[in-house]
Amino acid sequence: MNELIQTSPRPQQPSSRIGSWLLPATATVLLHGVAAWALYSSWSPEAPARAPQTVMITQLVALPTPAPEPIPEPPPEPVVQAEPPPPVEPQVDQAEIARKRLEEQQLEQEKQQRLAEQRQQELQREQERQQQLAREQQQREQAEQQARAEQQRQAAEAEARALADAEAARRAAEAAVIAQYQPISKKPPSYPRRALDRGVEGDCTVRYTVTREGRVKDPQVVEGACDDPTFERPSLNAANSFRYQPRLVNGQPVDVPGVSNTFRYRIQ
Repeated sequence: MNELIQTSPRPQQPSSRIGSWLLPATATVLLHGVAAWALYSSWSPEAPARAPQTVMITQLVALPTPAPEPIPEPPPEPVVQAEPPPPVEPQVDQAEIARKRLEEQQLEQEKQQRLAEQRQQELQREQERQQQLAREQQQREQAEQQARAEQQRQAAEAEARALADAEAARRAAEAAVIAQYQPISKKPPSYPRRALDRGVEGDCTVRYTVTREGRVKDPQVVEGACDDPTFERPSLNAANSFRYQPRLVNGQPVDVPGVSNTFRYRIQ
């Protein structure tokens, strides 16, 4: 087994490299020439008895081309840094600043105006809502008042009808009672001299009972119903002289209490 050991070539001088290549090349040429002559002359050497045949194996080894030596680069020239120019102060455009400031003020004013309009609209909507609620409340109150007034009117009408019916019934009863004891004779009272001399006028009401015989029983002046005391006696005397048709109940005459008569005293 043949081993090929490659080693990195060392940099050599040109003469030593030529010698290292010339010796193997010469040996190879000689070996090839001997082989060619042997074949040409048909010469075959006699092998010694029991001697193993010797075979010569040649191998061409190609060595890598040595890398050229690096050429040292020249040292870099020192860079001279230029001094920076002095800073230039920016020029302030006062007109542009004023214009921007005016635009900002206009935008702020427009924003405030929009906010004020929104607040005004919200306030107006709230006022309209409150007014609508007030109108609805007023309508409900008016409807309730109308309902109460209608109820009161109906109650008053019912009460008035009841009173009218009661009054009509009372008058009918009185008319029926009076029809049963119609006065036969009513002598008017004499005008008191003292009242006549003083020029006093007035009324005097007397209450009494009409008996079954049609006479007046127990006449009395109604309290507070006589305008002057001088009218009391003439009124009682006149009441005692009254005569009535007796009242009949189931065909039988009966007493009628509480009959009133008002005497009016007027100077002619």
